[in-house]
Amino acid sequence: MRHGRLRIGVDVDDVLYVCNQHAIDMLCKDKNYLPLNINDISGWGATSKNALLDERIAYFSKVDFVENQPIIPGAKRFIEQLSKKGDVIFITAVGANCMSARAERLVKDFPMIPERNIMIGARKDLMNLDILLDDGAHNILGSSATYPVLFRRPWNNNITGLLSVNSYSAFLQLVDQINNQRMANFDLSEGGVVCLVGPSGSGKAELVQQLLKDSRFARPVTTTTRAKRSNEGDEYNFISREDFENGQDKGLFLESTVYGGEYYGTSLQEIDKYVKAMKIAVIPVDFCGAITLKAKYPKNCVIAFTHRSRNDVIGNILSKQCPENEKVLRILSLESEYRNEDICDLTVSMAQDAKKAAKELMAQLGLK
Repeated sequence: MRHGRLRIGVDVDDVLYVCNQHAIDMLCKDKNYLPLNINDISGWGATSKNALLDERIAYFSKVDFVENQPIIPGAKRFIEQLSKKGDVIFITAVGANCMSARAERLVKDFPMIPERNIMIGARKDLMNLDILLDDGAHNILGSSATYPVLFRRPWNNNITGLLSVNSYSAFLQLVDQINNQRMANFDLSEGGVVCLVGPSGSGKAELVQQLLKDSRFARPVTTTTRAKRSNEGDEYNFISREDFENGQDKGLFLESTVYGGEYYGTSLQEIDKYVKAMKIAVIPVDFCGAITLKAKYPKNCVIAFTHRSRNDVIGNILSKQCPENEKVLRILSLESEYRNEDICDLTVSMAQDAKKAAKELMAQLGLK
């Protein structure tokens, strides 16, 4: 348990105010372009798949653009709730000519945050924070915050392994998880969800197979855009990236994430059918997905970290049937993934065989 209030840094563009989409809308209107797809933005700066999209960047330094950026629905309520959990500090990078406009907007729209807590500048790495929420992967990768958190957007979908969230509610749940480390209060006696979180190669799949031998457990089918491997059965629903993105737009997935450049998601219907049947849905997910599920099922969801030595994990990753670039991404993300252990509800050791690990986990869950 932490002592004292958390210091929580919050980025502004595309976290509180619409930025990229607003610039695209203005660009299409001014240049009479056909609608451009925000999903084609692959990062901050001139790195998009569509050269026309790069023209949007010019709007970021215009005062009238900053003055009129739409506020993201729910942003005010989000900051109100967040300010009760810690000291919120706005950290935003805008051009010198836009600094006053940005500060005035923040003061007007978020009066619950003191003016002294508005920090304008690009060197976010210099801020002494407990948590940072930012949609810029470069800011998260270079952050000195204890818990840098990536706010998932189309332009950071290629980033793997970082602590991340998809929504305001998930971030609020994550803050609670950080504030109350290892003090989980859960009850799975009438069903629930067990999220298995851990590095690729830590034994999550093997642990799931052991748990499924107990009739109280069930595994929801996960939807993914990656190709089916030769040794896989029906544990995944394989669809195209376009179909997945359409499903996201329609709110089909309760939790979704990106791993190795591919989408993964589980529908509310798929999980609810087991919870309502008083079974325990066991799902291997990254921490982003786990936090989303925790927000949906706060009293009967457990986040369990599967711990295995780095040497064994790397060996397992190298032996997987997946593209070499995906293996590289998984190995590079290990440090970030191991750090998540501290904010999980419990840890199960995978140094032992999966059968013993399943027995240990069920004991920690209070299941006889």
